[in-house]
Formats: sequence, structure tokens, C-alpha cells
Amino acid sequence: MWSGPRNLSTAMMYAFGARPDFAVVDEPFYAAYLDRTGLDHPMRHAVRASQPTDPAKVAATLTGPVPDKKQHFYQKHMTQHMIAGIPRDWFAHVRHVFLIRHPARVVASFGAKYDNPTLADIGFTQQTQIFDDLTAQGINPLVIDSADIRRDPRAMLTRLCDALGLPFDPAMLSWPMGGHPSDGVWAPHWYGAVHASTGFAPAEGPPPVLTGPAGDLVAQALPHYQRLERLKL
Repeated sequence: MWSGPRNLSTAMMYAFGARPDFAVVDEPFYAAYLDRTGLDHPMRHAVRASQPTDPAKVAATLTGPVPDKKQHFYQKHMTQHMIAGIPRDWFAHVRHVFLIRHPARVVASFGAKYDNPTLADIGFTQQTQIFDDLTAQGINPLVIDSADIRRDPRAMLTRLCDALGLPFDPAMLSWPMGGHPSDGVWAPHWYGAVHASTGFAPAEGPPPVLTGPAGDLVAQALPHYQRLERLKL
């Protein structure tokens, strides 16, 4: 599952993690990304200590045995983590779904947790670039919009499961409050809202109208969102 930050990605990981047939992993390339970029993200040192910083070792786990002997493996990936030096040869061995969200919502939410975000931080350009790389290889990814999931979780998760050749499991619609055992060590900073939840939040209203640098960032990201929005389930 490919998305940028603040994009319903953790709730989707919890939904699949609630199924008895799925193992899940939370942003496995995060430490490698911080190691190579030197970015001063919240909890940087804890993140780097919690995961391998060698991306080749990470990639090997993504196509190796599924953890806990489960039948399926849900991998939550951030598109902005796929910088130069992060291997992509494993792409051909997994199914790909792109989780999109209107950039005004992403910028408003991410900006509340991270000062002065840039286009590179929010993953929209990387999302379309990865999508194009996959289609160039003859791979046909799926696209699903977080707004549609929040509007009707059962219907949209059923459609997604059908497209993946999976049976829908009603367990995906709820999870225990307080987080998931597979949460990354960074969860205390980023996952407060989803930790307080037991299911998907209600439908959102219109996207916020942002001005200044935030509005400029939305304008830069919007064409990337619109490209994939045309292809959504």
C-alpha cells in the first residue's frame, strides 16, 4: 500500500491487521530513509534504532516468508521513502495499491505535526513516479481514495478486496483502541487520533482552503493527486 503521510494509511494497516489471515508491517524503509537523508524527523534516533538501516535487508523481508506464518502480508509504505539507493527489484513480487488523499487535507494535517513541509515531504510526486514505473513494467496497480473509504468503509474495502482476489472480512471495519503491536516506534508522535479510534472516522467535509506557503504546496501536489484520482476504484 503506497501513500504519503497523513493519508489514512495507519487506519488501513489496522483494518488489514484485524484480519486473522494477514500480517502487517509499518513503514519498513523509514530508518533507511532517515539514515540516507539525514532529515531531522521527530524521534529520528529511536526510528533508526528500531529498524535495519540497510535497505537491502529490508527488501529481503518483504518477499520472504510472511511473518507469523500468516497467509498474506500487508505492507504500509510511504512513497517519499523510496529515494535513490532504496531497492525496487522486489516490486515485481507483490501487489500494489495506491492510497490517495486530496492534498489540501494532507498539507493541513501534516503541517500540524511537521514544520514547513515541502513537496518532497508529502509524497505526491513520488507516488505518481512509482505508479509510472510500475505501469512501464506492465504492472497494473490499483488506486483507492481515502475519502471514499471514510464515506463507506464496508463498500470500498469490499471493492478493494474483490480487486485483490480476497474475500472481504467484516473484521476490517474495527480494531481495538490503543494501537497495533506492529506500530512503528514513531507511533506516539504521529498516531494519536487513530489510537483513540476503534474504526474509520466519518466522511469528511469539503477540503480546507489553504493560503500562503501551504496553499502553494497544495497547488504543486494537486495535479499528481488528480492523475491518480481518475483511475481510482
